[in-house]
Amino acid sequence: MLSNFNVVVKLLTIFRPIFRVLSDYYGAGRRIFWRGDNMLGCNCFVWSRVTDLIQPGSDYFSLPDPIPHWPQGSGFATSRIGLGELDVCQITRFEFVWGCNLSADGKRGVSFYKPISIPDGFFCLGHYCQSNKNPLRGFVLVAREMAMRNNSCYNMPPLSKPVDYSLLWSSNEGDDDESFDGCGYFWLPQSPEGYKSLGFVVTNTSEKPDLEEVKCVRLDLTDTCEAYGLIMDIRSRFSKMPLSIRNTRPLHRGMYGRGVSVGTFFCGYSFSSCEELSIACLKNLDSNLHAMPNIDQIHALVTHYGPTVFFHPDEVYLPSSVSWFFENGALLYSNSSSSIGQAIDSQGSNLPNGGTNDGTYWIDLPCDNNRRQNLKKGNLESAKLYIHVKPALGGTFTDIVMWVFCPFNGPGTVKVGLMNISLSKVGEHVGDWEHFTLRVSNFSGELWSVYFSQHSGGEWVEAFDLEFIEGNKSVIYSSKSGHASYSRPGSYIQGSSKLGIGVRNDAALSSYCVHSSRKFEIVAAEYLGVKEPCWLQYMRKWGPSIVYDSRTELDKIIDVLPPVVKNSMRNILNKLPLELYGEEGPTGPKEKNNWIGDERW
Repeated sequence: MLSNFNVVVKLLTIFRPIFRVLSDYYGAGRRIFWRGDNMLGCNCFVWSRVTDLIQPGSDYFSLPDPIPHWPQGSGFATSRIGLGELDVCQITRFEFVWGCNLSADGKRGVSFYKPISIPDGFFCLGHYCQSNKNPLRGFVLVAREMAMRNNSCYNMPPLSKPVDYSLLWSSNEGDDDESFDGCGYFWLPQSPEGYKSLGFVVTNTSEKPDLEEVKCVRLDLTDTCEAYGLIMDIRSRFSKMPLSIRNTRPLHRGMYGRGVSVGTFFCGYSFSSCEELSIACLKNLDSNLHAMPNIDQIHALVTHYGPTVFFHPDEVYLPSSVSWFFENGALLYSNSSSSIGQAIDSQGSNLPNGGTNDGTYWIDLPCDNNRRQNLKKGNLESAKLYIHVKPALGGTFTDIVMWVFCPFNGPGTVKVGLMNISLSKVGEHVGDWEHFTLRVSNFSGELWSVYFSQHSGGEWVEAFDLEFIEGNKSVIYSSKSGHASYSRPGSYIQGSSKLGIGVRNDAALSSYCVHSSRKFEIVAAEYLGVKEPCWLQYMRKWGPSIVYDSRTELDKIIDVLPPVVKNSMRNILNKLPLELYGEEGPTGPKEKNNWIGDERW
């Protein structure tokens, strides 16, 4: 009996926290928040109509150090930007409206906000949304009409209030009690003819928002936007259809794109990348791009934000300056004299300029083995970051693109499950150009995010997810041999990380580093007319084309495996990146898509 009693006591002790939760919820007259087991790995939220909606704390993110006073001149960092007939201001302070929480601490949830502290004369264009797992950091633009509109050929004002609101979705949908205050209501402003809505409005009551809550914008002052990056799917017990919440961005981006991100979100019952959205973004009609930084301000930005680039402690193929590469034996070859290379002067003034990569010229290492090996290793002391400055998101942000040059890209390592296979030649090529990009707000000069280029792709990392090493200077980890950029040390897979199959990219801290805040050269800023170096006009290959016999190299590995796993291994190796089987001679920065276009995201 005593033994049974002890068992019961242990069981009660184990389940006591559960009983306490049940008591707390039912004691308060509440229903238990539930979710299906299949919700654990997805961005879909389910709640009862009386679930706890915990307001997240106003945990605003700020950079480690205060933003300095930038050098004077132009309209950079003056808090307001003119887009033609509209002035816009970036609002980063918000008031919580409604949210959904999937966990007791609210971290696995999403919250919706309205902008506050809007300057006099400016009007809201839509509400803001973000995940609770991140500190509160985002923006929406507010707008006002310019005092003078002499150049306008329209009789209609730039801004107009909506004629009505349509209820898109409610978490209380399908319930008889339409006045329940704990629910979220999503409203689409109905714009007058000739105008477009730029965002949605969220309320926590069933009453329609005031018609003065937001403004619609005249159609010619807007640009097409697209939805991307699922924030969450909301599914209520009282609604048959889930509401998909996504971020928005201008469709036309890059150096010459005029689309301006408003910072609002898109929501709808279904989503197709081809469909035209019910909302738009703004368009910058000011061709002068007066909010872009001048040359003194660029120097100040790079000095303040320039990251430290760390190379792997086992890195053999380090970076160098372009002039060191030329001075130490790099040769120019052409189809007309493929066996005889021509020496290149330190500035690259004898390289063919302009044109396109037509395959008629390429750069290669010298034939002498000692000089060849010396050139492959690079020269860290001479290395610097080559900077291209360009407008982003219609000139409301500045992209500071930092290019690093390595004379040689080393061989790869293939990871197949727990196996790591070092390749002797595969992945090697001459002349490796890699980059990362700092995106800075032209409203304030604040670092907003950093793009980490990783071979054929990359990712944007928000400022709150960066690793800072000194003040507002972040860290870039360059992977061993391949020189891809990462925000954290670790081992990354180019291929299928889910299956653990692909090319390894190992990144780690070491004494091999380049401080971009001190060692940089501004080589291009088209809007300022910066004089570009001769070598930047070279549009042909910075290395010869190579065809690898990687299949033979990999087949040798398969041959030593037990017969029962050979066929499976062959199927796995077929999933490896195509780059393993050949390498076109790499081109220089100006031939990359992101020179004019936006980053791949």
